[in-house]
Amino acid sequence: MVLSVRGVSKVFPGTRALDHVDLDVIHGEVHGLVGGNGSGKSTLIKILSGVLEADGGTVFVGGKEMDVSHPHPEAAHGLGVRVVHQDLAVFPDLSVAENMMLGSGYPLSSIGSIQSRELRRRARRQIEQFEIAAEPDTLLRDLPVATRTQVAIARALQDVTPGQGVIILDEPTAALPAHEVELLLTALRRLAAQGHAILFVSHRLDEVMAVTNKVTVFRDGRVFAEHSTSELTEAELIESILGQRVDARAHRSPVSVGRPILSISGLSAGPLQDIDLEVMSGEVVGIAGLLGSGRSELLRAVYADLPKTAGSITVNGRPGDFSHMDQAIRAGVAMIPEDRANDAAFIDMTVDDNMNVSVLRRYWNGLGFQRSRLRRDADDLRKRFRVKAPSGSVAMRALSGGNQQKAILARWLRRDPVLLLLDEPTQGVDVGARADLYAAVRQVTDGGGAAVVVTSDLEELAQVVDRAVVLRQGRLTARVPHEELSAHRLNELIYMGSEKNDG
Repeated sequence: MVLSVRGVSKVFPGTRALDHVDLDVIHGEVHGLVGGNGSGKSTLIKILSGVLEADGGTVFVGGKEMDVSHPHPEAAHGLGVRVVHQDLAVFPDLSVAENMMLGSGYPLSSIGSIQSRELRRRARRQIEQFEIAAEPDTLLRDLPVATRTQVAIARALQDVTPGQGVIILDEPTAALPAHEVELLLTALRRLAAQGHAILFVSHRLDEVMAVTNKVTVFRDGRVFAEHSTSELTEAELIESILGQRVDARAHRSPVSVGRPILSISGLSAGPLQDIDLEVMSGEVVGIAGLLGSGRSELLRAVYADLPKTAGSITVNGRPGDFSHMDQAIRAGVAMIPEDRANDAAFIDMTVDDNMNVSVLRRYWNGLGFQRSRLRRDADDLRKRFRVKAPSGSVAMRALSGGNQQKAILARWLRRDPVLLLLDEPTQGVDVGARADLYAAVRQVTDGGGAAVVVTSDLEELAQVVDRAVVLRQGRLTARVPHEELSAHRLNELIYMGSEKNDG
């Protein structure tokens, strides 16, 4: 047993984050850890990495006990615990060799200068051991994201003997385009075959099913179940996580579309070139494409966050060539950007303040704010959108990613938007919260509005939108009607650059 967790508990004010958790990971195994947002996964990772103390329980790594009541990251590192987060903490402008030696120290000469030849030799040894498709002198920014992740993993494992430590991968594929995911999963299988113990934390259940040997399900801070992946279906795993069956396609059905809500003609902005697109009331339109294709820039141009150089935009029948984002908001446009922590959430303000900030003027009576009404309406909103929080007075940063996203969406839906722009709305969000988010989006479209969704998850895109368009190098290269939507078809169009016109 490489990692043995027994009876680990952790209580925060107002919530029990972990409740007597048991978990075992053996050498040569990729062990999945899944659960809804707020189920306790992140808390356990922080305890295992030595940045958060536990209130009770024991942890053994490679047969040695970790002091979980007086934790320290260096102590966890010394036992062989390695964590690779979604944010890889790599340096794009340094070489592969320079990135690999960070943390372990550069080889120095007698006068204190870096021995470049020895640096490259050590890096090449790591590259060959972990079978990474790169050269020691290659700059990291010139490599695919999946290969950068492999470099981060190799750096973490360079002094760990297989079977003596555990590597924890926290949402390693969240930022990867589809064609790079399999590259990373293959690398993980190779590491397990070498004898390494891997704890794989992800909301992408198809990847969990593809790469893990076992999977442990957390629910409300407890271990709800442990499954052998070979005896499990994805539908059964979803049911285990949620405690109920979810129809993944429940939110996508042919719609009766009405008048144009968004009309784009000849738009050029940033990488975008001559884009024509119309989105009708009642529908959700998906935008598919590789990173750098112009997906996010299309949303930003509509929202006046990216200046256009040509073309015109109409929103709800009126000119939408906005100069500032506040003009777009007043016209009924709401956008939820990809980076919610920096661009959408007021992370140190309370949950209720985050949800109220878009409509404060409604609660001003000339003498002050109607605070009791503010609190009452915020309470109702949290219940309506199923935002899981101890209370509305806790800081936004205390919420899980999925609950933050639901609070942000609730904020904007209070303004009754006519057009929703959603950029990676479910990144880092569990399957239950995804269903809640898209149900809320459908409230807008059912009320006569429209939505445009950008996501790298093509399975999700095919399931939740009514039709899709494909961007390639800033140009709209394909239009996919409802009856042809599938992840396979979208992948074909993205990578082959085929042309398909709407019927």
